Amino acid sequence: MSASNGLIKIGCCGFRSSRESYYPLLDAVEVQHTFYQPPQVSTLRKWRAEAPEGFEFTIKAWQLITHQSSSPTYRRVKRQLTGEEKEGAGSFRPTPTVAAAWELTRECAAALEARAVLFQCPASFKPTGENLENVRKFFRSAQRGGLTFCWEPRGGWPRETIKGLCEELDLWHVVDPFAERTTTPGRCYFRLHGRRGWRYKYEDGELEELCSMLPKGVVSYVFFNNVEMKDDAVRFKEIVESGG
Repeated sequence: MSASNGLIKIGCCGFRSSRESYYPLLDAVEVQHTFYQPPQVSTLRKWRAEAPEGFEFTIKAWQLITHQSSSPTYRRVKRQLTGEEKEGAGSFRPTPTVAAAWELTRECAAALEARAVLFQCPASFKPTGENLENVRKFFRSAQRGGLTFCWEPRGGWPRETIKGLCEELDLWHVVDPFAERTTTPGRCYFRLHGRRGWRYKYEDGELEELCSMLPKGVVSYVFFNNVEMKDDAVRFKEIVESGG
């Protein structure tokens, strides 16, 4: 299986350099801006237009969907939120704030012609009855328009609960594969954060092991999010293209 056949999308969580120097090296990028503060749709259309044919963008859903306004990540929201927005943000709750945040996320995905959206939850988002109900309501009602929904729960969710929700709601379970096994092994979206922290650099043997974790004949996403992310992603792409 080769990266060039379009099945394994390899890149970084963010460009980590100029876009012009990134595009020739890798197949995809996971856009981080859309999580903190979505850029203007016109800006994202420009990114899509300048990217080479076949390059794929995935996006992180705006944090107003997943994170409550007490999260420190809100420090990077550029405009002042209203009291109603702060009160209604996060946890997939059925509020006007969450609904509006999803509509803006959809617009960003359309501008980039993205096929996958990552919903990354904070560790504080636990598998309570209320949260389970809100997750179900959100993903059942959200207009997908053909988008793949990828979910990264980080609050100690039982594997069987995650597996059941992914099957019920047509979600891809997002993991760091060296820290946790995905419950959707035929639909892989991997985010690699470094085995011993962000400053980690992956060895060739680990990248070969990573290659063996991916299913055959279907699309997979592999994004690096460590200090050596760009170099590790390029080396992994070379390993994949050489046949693992």
